[in-house]
Amino acid sequence: MNDASLWLRLDFADGRVGPGKIALLEAIAEAGSISAAARSLGMSYRRAWELVAELNDTFSAPVVERITGGAGGGGARLTSLGETLVLGFRDIEAAASRAAAQHLRRLAKS
Repeated sequence: MNDASLWLRLDFADGRVGPGKIALLEAIAEAGSISAAARSLGMSYRRAWELVAELNDTFSAPVVERITGGAGGGGARLTSLGETLVLGFRDIEAAASRAAAQHLRRLAKS
């Protein structure tokens, strides 16, 4: 059997957050725009915007905010809630991976 790995998804009352949405948030934080983030992930702008809308609807406050106007035409950035979400997800993911590592190794040897 091949190596085993852990995949994490958080289910909230109004939506789900998994590695794909977190990667999109990280790409938005890095690129400063939804369209650039979508391109870097090989995703359509429409799909990226749909995922951002889902995330914003999941929580009581937005996780991504649009920046309007300017010479560059605006962009997007994570709110403090968005930054907290990314860091929290990555912390939970790391802790779960550490906790499961021994069990996964044992199962992979089966």
